[in-house]
Amino acid sequence: MEQRFVWVTTRRITPGALEEFERAWRPGFSPDGLHKAYAYWTEDGQEITGVSLWDSKEACDAWRSSDAERQRRQTMAPFVVEENEAFYRGGELGLPGR
Repeated sequence: MEQRFVWVTTRRITPGALEEFERAWRPGFSPDGLHKAYAYWTEDGQEITGVSLWDSKEACDAWRSSDAERQRRQTMAPFVVEENEAFYRGGELGLPGR
């Protein structure tokens, strides 16, 4: 199994703030070592899960401790009620018949 490095953040946001939060959430550039990023939200738009794929834990940690990420978090802060995050290692599960 090819190993992947994934950072997952789940945020509960204030009601009705999804559009504003999404604008604040997007970084102004692609950080070094980031392959892809996804966002998924609940039907009511009050919980957003971000999933990002990285070259390594070190690349992710470098972004997380950067001034650009600190600024991005400050921009999102007015909309965030609760936040949880974790870093994972793993890979794609092969589905039978595919």
